[in-house]
Amino acid sequence: MSSSQPNETLYIKNLNDKVKKDELRSQLYALFTTYGRILDVVALKGPKMKGQAFVVFSDLAGATAALRGCEGMIFYDKPMHIEYAKTKSYATLKKEDPDFVPPTSYHVQNAAAGRALNGSSAEKRQRDDRMDEDAREVKREKTDNSDDDGEEMEIEDDDEGQKQAAPANGQVPAAVQRPSARLMCLNLPQEVTDDVLAVLFQQYQGFHSVQVVPSPTPNAAGQRVKMAYVMFDSPDLATVAKEALDGFTLKKGWVMSVSYI
Repeated sequence: MSSSQPNETLYIKNLNDKVKKDELRSQLYALFTTYGRILDVVALKGPKMKGQAFVVFSDLAGATAALRGCEGMIFYDKPMHIEYAKTKSYATLKKEDPDFVPPTSYHVQNAAAGRALNGSSAEKRQRDDRMDEDAREVKREKTDNSDDDGEEMEIEDDDEGQKQAAPANGQVPAAVQRPSARLMCLNLPQEVTDDVLAVLFQQYQGFHSVQVVPSPTPNAAGQRVKMAYVMFDSPDLATVAKEALDGFTLKKGWVMSVSYI
């Protein structure tokens, strides 16, 4: 899985396997994108990949900076163990060679099937065995995806945020222009929690606390959203975090705004 040889891909283990894979991927992306441009985040749910993930950077400098900065960091209550991956990822190979075709792609499978059709009866039996195994794998993947869909709905319908204190007057506090030790984050998707947002802000010196609450008003698309209050030790330290994370894309279509309050 891992190697001491530098690589654009990082192998991460000892991750909390109770975290849903979509959330894990998005939060790994949010954490590591501060060190460089990310091409891919691979976090699978199979038994052999529990508690593990791969993060693919566009260059070695970003991967190295992330390895040094995040090794041992507490992520969802567990310290991450990070090493260089043993081999290059498909995303890296595709970047180096635009004509590269991953061996699991549709075209390669078809080519292999075509060769098998012209082979001996023994090869035909082997092909049939592979097709049976592929069918079983597809069935397993469909089952996993069905489970995932249920989990995603569970996140969206979760009322955990409602247990936290919403703005007392039912309105979003007014932002101020002058620097303040207290920040307000708006346009947060429903699955964001205190722990998820803390992963982003605790990278900056002086971070004190974060509280995620339901927003009293929906966003422009009419979706239910959350907001958060983040405290730093001083206005100067809060300013560093604000300038870095204002406009940060939490996930596709969700851009967080950060302001002083």
